[in-house]
Amino acid sequence: MKSLVQKVYQDLSWHNTQNLTQWCIQMAVDIQQIPAPTFHEEQRAQFVSEQFHQFNLNNISIDNQRNVYGLLIGADRQKPGIMVSAHTDTVFAMETDLTIRHEEGRIYGPGLGDNSMGVAGMLGMLKYLVDEGIQPPCDIWFVATSGEEGLGDLNGMRAAFAKLQSRVGLVINLEGLAIGHVYNGGIAVHRLHITAKADGGHSWLHFGRPSAVHGIVQLGAKITRIQPPDNPRTTYNIGMIDGGQAINAIGTEASLWLDMRSEQQAALDILSEQVYGLIQQQTQPGLKFDTKVVGNRPAGSISKRHPLVEAAMETLSILGIVGNLQRGSTDGNIPLSAGCPTVTIGITRGANAHRLDEYIETEPVELGLKQLITLTIAASQYQAQNR
Repeated sequence: MKSLVQKVYQDLSWHNTQNLTQWCIQMAVDIQQIPAPTFHEEQRAQFVSEQFHQFNLNNISIDNQRNVYGLLIGADRQKPGIMVSAHTDTVFAMETDLTIRHEEGRIYGPGLGDNSMGVAGMLGMLKYLVDEGIQPPCDIWFVATSGEEGLGDLNGMRAAFAKLQSRVGLVINLEGLAIGHVYNGGIAVHRLHITAKADGGHSWLHFGRPSAVHGIVQLGAKITRIQPPDNPRTTYNIGMIDGGQAINAIGTEASLWLDMRSEQQAALDILSEQVYGLIQQQTQPGLKFDTKVVGNRPAGSISKRHPLVEAAMETLSILGIVGNLQRGSTDGNIPLSAGCPTVTIGITRGANAHRLDEYIETEPVELGLKQLITLTIAASQYQAQNR
């Protein structure tokens, strides 16, 4: 697809991209100003739906997962189309102060890069296609997904891909801060909420009785002594611990939240088995553990020589950006795990994602839009010619 990418880039008109860039940046701010914690994306979904209506997309709908769908009809409807997606949810609570500030080519604001910029980039590409009067060679499904972050467990993309799987042959997924990176692999993720339970009692009178708090911290200590392999890269993290009822009471309930990841499913399975074994060892009379799976993201990948990956890298090269291939945990995991060619790309640079001082850089946005537009049109032509 390399030669196709070059031709597409040369044939497209770039005379108005500065205005498009400013529109896209303002759109990112407008989206960022709408609170959208995971599981509460309704307002953003409605906003995106309104944008889809303004651009006269077809088949616009919002499903019960708060995903938003819109179809740009292609010239050849006999071939599978492509999906362009970006998630709307953030890690920030509804009451978070979303005030932004501008500073030397940066805009600061919680959730602005991850992933308001990704959603805005998707809308920016749509605006470009409509303004230029471009009908893609095949259908393009625009999907704003929910539940990508944390305990959302990619449930938005699970539902969206299940709905569109028979209609699309490629997926281009967007993350706002990932320009220069091309994600062609999704790492496996397994997340547990482990709860210890005991009868409890008074810290002085009943000293020696099993404590749920002691049990959970002892289990956590044993987990931290696990040595996962470096290759395939495999990691774990105890992100939260909670429980107990008073400083002078033997804990009746306590829990920890465990995140485990690996480049390969088999290595993750081994790590999970080790953890379950430790839970069994820690169980004793008067102390039991309940384990709930709260996240299970599948792994998947495509070769660096796949035409979609090569096209994404070639587009960056044309724009003077040195691209690099990555694996990560994104919405792209879902179609990749089903064997659907998928890449995740970015719109700009920035830093401090998931922090209140998150920021985007405004200058690279124009390049990010050019990459997305070029890659999408090239992928659309590839689909029409080869499937």
